[in-house]
Amino acid sequence: MREIASKQQLRLAFMRWAVVTVPFILLLGFTSARSVPTGSANRWYAALVKPVETPPDWAFPVAWIVIYVLIGLALAMVIHARGSTMRGPAVALFAAQMVANLIWTPLFFGAHQIFWSLVTLGAMFVLTLATTIAFSRIRAGAALLMLPYLAWIVFAGYLTYMVGALNPNAETLVPSATSTQIIR
Repeated sequence: MREIASKQQLRLAFMRWAVVTVPFILLLGFTSARSVPTGSANRWYAALVKPVETPPDWAFPVAWIVIYVLIGLALAMVIHARGSTMRGPAVALFAAQMVANLIWTPLFFGAHQIFWSLVTLGAMFVLTLATTIAFSRIRAGAALLMLPYLAWIVFAGYLTYMVGALNPNAETLVPSATSTQIIR
C-alpha cells in the first residue's frame, strides 16, 4: 500500500513540474515564432526556391507544438529527479540549446542569414545531443522524448542548407512589394 502511495506522490510531483515546463517551453517557442513573420506570411521566404521536401506551412507549427510538448515533458522528468547530481548540468545544457532554438527563427526569417542559421542549427544539434545524453543518465524516458527533436533539427538543417543552395543570393533577395490596388 505504501509503495502505491509513493508512486502516486511521484507522479503528482512530476505532473506539477510538467504543468510549468510544458507551457513555458510552448510560450518561449511561440514568442520566437511571432517575433518575425514566418512561412508564407514572410515575403522573403515566400520568394525563395524551396526544396521539394519542404512540408506545407501548416506542418511546421504542428511539428513544433509536438516537439515543445515532448521536450517540456523531458525537462519536467529531469527537474523532478531530485537525487541526481547531473540534474543541474543537464538543465543548463537544456537552457543553452533552448537559447539556440529561440535564436534561429529571427535569424533565418528576420535577418535572412542562411549561413548563420546553419551555424546556429549545428550548435543547436550539438547542444541538444549533449542534453539528450545528460538526460539519459538521469531518466531514460527523458532522453527518448528528445529524439524527435534531434531528428527535426537534422531535417531543418537539410532544408536550410538546400534553401541556401537553391538561392545563392538569398541573403540579398528583397521581394517586390505586392499591391492589391487597381490602377485605372
